[in-house]
Amino acid sequence: MIDPAVACDGRETPVRSSESFIPLSDPDVTMVEIEAVEAVLRSPRLSNGPVAEAFEAAFAAWLGRKYAVAVPSGTIGLLVALKAYGIVPGDEVIASSYSFRETAHAISLAGARPVFADIDYWSGTLAPQKVEERITAKTRAIVACNNNGHPAAWSELRAIAERHQLPLIEDSTEAIGSRYKGKLVGSFGDLAVFDFSQPSLLTCGEGGMVVTDDIDIAVALRRHRSHRLSERGSVVVSAAAPYQAQISDVSAALGLAQLNRIDEIIERRGLVEQLYLRHVQSFEGIKPPYIAPDVTEVNWFLYVVHLGTRFTRSSRDAIADDLRVEQVEATAYSQPLHLQRHYLDLGYRRGDLMVTEKIGDRAVALPFHTHLTDDQIAFIVETMKDASINVGAGAAIY
Repeated sequence: MIDPAVACDGRETPVRSSESFIPLSDPDVTMVEIEAVEAVLRSPRLSNGPVAEAFEAAFAAWLGRKYAVAVPSGTIGLLVALKAYGIVPGDEVIASSYSFRETAHAISLAGARPVFADIDYWSGTLAPQKVEERITAKTRAIVACNNNGHPAAWSELRAIAERHQLPLIEDSTEAIGSRYKGKLVGSFGDLAVFDFSQPSLLTCGEGGMVVTDDIDIAVALRRHRSHRLSERGSVVVSAAAPYQAQISDVSAALGLAQLNRIDEIIERRGLVEQLYLRHVQSFEGIKPPYIAPDVTEVNWFLYVVHLGTRFTRSSRDAIADDLRVEQVEATAYSQPLHLQRHYLDLGYRRGDLMVTEKIGDRAVALPFHTHLTDDQIAFIVETMKDASINVGAGAAIY
């Protein structure tokens, strides 16, 4: 059993005081990462170069994909992916409204129209039947997310994509290391996008990766991302104006060091998950995260708990506010995209996606990282219990 005064990385941590702040995320950075970054800082090259290429190769090998292209963020990754598939203004792309906002924005940035489909109540991932109902003559791609680390129903989504001859893009920005039917996420889409910003378990500050097995798509990704270093000394005529959206060797060094420690990081986060599970069992107002039968392993992005239907959106917000007053960083997970201003301007309204709205109104993201102690987690859950009583909600009804 973990000593409540010792964090999951083995470092001694003082027992929580009233002045302590418990952040939503806190990267697992050791001397290994610091030394890797220092080596690049002492080298003659800081910008995109050999370390970034090594990171791409290592990430592709870890996933078992043929090609990996490093980018500054998941948003840029999805943007260049859509460009690589020839998505243009007027096209439609099916996506989830219950997803990482910054990544989904890439659909609009590409000039396409996001068409939101509803989600499965338990997993929070796209419901395959709802996806198929949204397909029209204008649909050019399906973007499905592994929400909060939970893999989507990839077998069913693959069948739909093949039936309608559409590329299936896998948004794995929240799910590094999770497995579906024994295979790592990032293995199921024609192309998959990852993001390495916080609170990802693998973080290099800012950065991302796009992976595929299609050499033509990989070439297109690189063409839209940036010119090669060898092209900078001459006039280059290219088929596309690139975004110059590569990552630096500094970021790549941090990411590569984290990738080499990924099993260790996943194990440490698993210990924190077990502590949460033990404490939330005593709280009838919330349910622990759900894991679908075909899902082999889930590595949570954040520790998200779902309040029962007696809670309202305002009571959920009040609970998050109470946690923040007690120096616990908590937030809604997530604010459905179709109810945000940009998408309201596209004609979406409350009531369009009933399951998404029901889940979105009652999901709370709690701190989740390797530096949490048993004592801190007990405090978080007890504070949430007290806050739920303050808002007058009773036991959960799922």
